[in-house]
Amino acid sequence: MSTSLSAARRERELAELAGGSTVDLLVVGLGVTGAGVALDAAARGLSVAAVDAGDLAYGTSRWSSKLVHGGLRYLAGGHVGLAFESAAERDVLLRRTAPHLVGALPFVLPLTPFVPGAKAWLARAGFAAGDALRVAAGTPRAALPRSRRISAAEVRRLTPAVRRTGLRGGLLQWDGQLVDDARLVVALARTAAGLGARIVTHCAAKALHGRGATVRDTMTGAHHDIHARAVVNATGVWAGQLDPAVRLRPSRGTHLVLRAAALGHPAAALTVPVPGETNRFVFALPQPGGLIYAGLTDEPVDGPVSDVPQPSRAEVGFLLDVLATALEAPVTEADVVGTFAGLRPLLAGRAGATADLSRRHAVRTSAAGVTTVVGGKLTTYRRMAAEAVDAAVTHAGLSAGPCRTARLPLVGAAAPARLARLAVPQRLVARYGAEAPAVHALGAADPALREPVAPGVEVTGAELLFAVLHEGALTEEDLLDRRTRLGLVPADRARAVPAARSALSRS
Repeated sequence: MSTSLSAARRERELAELAGGSTVDLLVVGLGVTGAGVALDAAARGLSVAAVDAGDLAYGTSRWSSKLVHGGLRYLAGGHVGLAFESAAERDVLLRRTAPHLVGALPFVLPLTPFVPGAKAWLARAGFAAGDALRVAAGTPRAALPRSRRISAAEVRRLTPAVRRTGLRGGLLQWDGQLVDDARLVVALARTAAGLGARIVTHCAAKALHGRGATVRDTMTGAHHDIHARAVVNATGVWAGQLDPAVRLRPSRGTHLVLRAAALGHPAAALTVPVPGETNRFVFALPQPGGLIYAGLTDEPVDGPVSDVPQPSRAEVGFLLDVLATALEAPVTEADVVGTFAGLRPLLAGRAGATADLSRRHAVRTSAAGVTTVVGGKLTTYRRMAAEAVDAAVTHAGLSAGPCRTARLPLVGAAAPARLARLAVPQRLVARYGAEAPAVHALGAADPALREPVAPGVEVTGAELLFAVLHEGALTEEDLLDRRTRLGLVPADRARAVPAARSALSRS
């Protein structure tokens, strides 16, 4: 079956579901966990429908740091099992399922006067433990090099904006980085669609029970009943709205968006310890398109959760202040071209601060027969999905094969050597992998599609059209805020609106 998602396919499959057909598993929520559940179940031979009130990666899954990390923070907190789980799942993504979307990123921790000897020693010990986790997970040094001490000159070469006075060198480590978190979700959903899963976005679940859900098509306003033998609630911070027994304590993680020029176009991520804390850091992470994401915070969220969380001025100030401890010339609010924040669906616990709450996930099945998966983190989405499918299948008494996703390549995946031979712009290869030639080919009949959609950005019209024809984009917001990330810089987004409208008109 085709992996392409389109408006026509959505309309057809929603009509089939509304017409009374029963699927083995209904998934509610199409963030990284829900898309992972849909893929896992479809790969086991189950019939699957997956719905989301918004778009693919509409919620938390588009607001991450874009890292696939090895769990050093969890190790520092004594959560050895959780740290190893993270390192093992990083290896799966990096070398098997999504090598086109995940690569190795160097991190530099400069040893400035704000990093005393004791803190430097603790950081070095932590990086060495991270090396041990990498080895235990089976990740070769060629994929993720080992950490090491580097000279002051090498620190300045990799991170030119670093404070020079009193610089004693630095610590270098490597971790995994996604080219884009939302692209991972799109790849998961499309891979599931290729195995027969019905992926229906802009379709809100209004009520769940063990045999299906009542949904509202937000494009038309129509209500439908979807019938299923098992149901998984994978709605993240909104899970408690569909399962009141779930107790979450969300926290907000905020990032600043900077132009790379503000930090001298670094070749590595900058790691800056938070003064006065032993296990918290601010990172300045180089991104495609000449941007840097600097984050992140960990602030408790009280009251209703928002679809698009807004950073507070205090968080912006905090991030700028911490960065300033490592920079020769501090960045200011004038350098900030955008901000974004995401809500972590943390399980409620006894810790006083959300930063101390466990990042473990939980899977539970309610008396009504709905299996809910909550907590966790992006890196370990696959394991969360597998446990959720196991629980739902067991509860419903369904016949299903074992989990296959540890070795199932996602749409676009290919070996680095093959990708290097593709005769298309490397920027497209980094975002689309083996599908990059198909994106580029859209400009063969219309060369204008190979041009940037607006001055100062790299995204082309071909990318927007490909998103409409094959990636399930239905609205301007889908195109600008998720299939591309132009929305992270409001000024860039505004200039690209006409191109988004043009692409939608071609569907």
